[in-house]
Amino acid sequence: MRATTKPGARFRSESRQVLRDRHAQRVLDEATNRLLEGRLAAWETVDDVQSLRDQACEIRRRAISSLDSNLEQFADAVTRVGGTVYFAKTAQEAADRVVDISRAAGATLAAKSKSMLSEEIRLNEALEAAGIRIVETDLGEYILQLAGEPPAHIIVPSIHKTAEDVARLFSEVAKRPVGPDLSELTLTARGLLREVFLEADVGITGVNFAVAETGSICLVTNEGNGRLVSSLPRVHIALMGMERIVPGLADLAVLLQLLGRSATGQTLSAYTTLITGPRRAGEADGPDQLHVVVVDNGRSALRDTEYSEMLHCIRCGACLNVCPVYRKVGGTAYSRVYSGPMGAVLLPLLQGLARAPDLPNASTLCGACADACPVKIPIPDLLLLLRRDLVEQRVTAWPERLAFEIWAAAWSSPLGYRATACAARAALPLARRLAPYLPGLSGRRLPVMPRHSYRDR
Repeated sequence: MRATTKPGARFRSESRQVLRDRHAQRVLDEATNRLLEGRLAAWETVDDVQSLRDQACEIRRRAISSLDSNLEQFADAVTRVGGTVYFAKTAQEAADRVVDISRAAGATLAAKSKSMLSEEIRLNEALEAAGIRIVETDLGEYILQLAGEPPAHIIVPSIHKTAEDVARLFSEVAKRPVGPDLSELTLTARGLLREVFLEADVGITGVNFAVAETGSICLVTNEGNGRLVSSLPRVHIALMGMERIVPGLADLAVLLQLLGRSATGQTLSAYTTLITGPRRAGEADGPDQLHVVVVDNGRSALRDTEYSEMLHCIRCGACLNVCPVYRKVGGTAYSRVYSGPMGAVLLPLLQGLARAPDLPNASTLCGACADACPVKIPIPDLLLLLRRDLVEQRVTAWPERLAFEIWAAAWSSPLGYRATACAARAALPLARRLAPYLPGLSGRRLPVMPRHSYRDR
């Protein structure tokens, strides 16, 4: 991931632009509200959704606590059914491995289904630098590839695009007028992508879950492109974050009951595919080769820390749809990969706090994300821990640290508290006049304080 020249500048500058954009505000509000209502309705179809969430939380805890043995079992099972597993320590190592496999296959065209991990390791750039054309086949990702933009949501990457926006993009690439009717847009996308599926030498997918006991990988999509990408090209490369492992098929069944409901409000996604090895003798469909690239990129360092629960995330996007910050500033303000509450925690952990200092503070700590998380990750607690680390690692600017140290010292005694309260009451009229020019106060209406405090009365 690229670092900005000034850490934190991206979130603030992007947020300001989106907040000023009325079109973006309307689209974000409508889309996230639709997904939020869909999740709530879908959760009501479960007899005891809280019990199911408890089961899912325990499954994820067991999977991560025994991560090494689960990954070893998975690798052995994949090998037994004819596949190959590689372990990549860094993003660069993972991207290089995919390039090497593609080159060995003589690939000139790669078709890719949606994978946030591929965005994390900057795979598209690596393949293009190697002279291999790569085409996104997920409709949302394809739209953004045409627009030259990063994903704005981990489930609905083009959440900020309207039908009119897409029609303009498709008109340019199809070299003919394309209307904003959804049926016309779908047919146009099919026509543009069909030859890609048929001609691609390599198909690249993500991995929603990997089953240790069988060596199976599970793909969850709603468009069917994942099945085409994993079955038509001669070589299938599956990119897997090491935390996506589950011990067995029974565990997978529990998580699948929550993934579709939490992501899009569906009981089950339209295409839920289990792949176990490459094509066998006598089978008509499937690739000749299956390569699974298991990516660490900072994940293993989190296992034995107080942040280990972030590895439980199943990437459903539910926390984004309820977050008041995400719903106003959108996904691109966070990064080109992960966004919303889960991104505010995960990005600083993977990149380092110095490269994402604003993200732990990009939250109201209202707790809605924890209530929405199907595997009960305590995201607000993790954000508070990161805010603590900002101070302890001296990432926070020294004037801010000094101000809070003085405040803490003053409020450590009743006398200090009363003195600062009186000073604040006296200074408030001046602060109200200066508010438009003060950082953090511009655009805010300061409260009117009573003449006497409750304690004085």
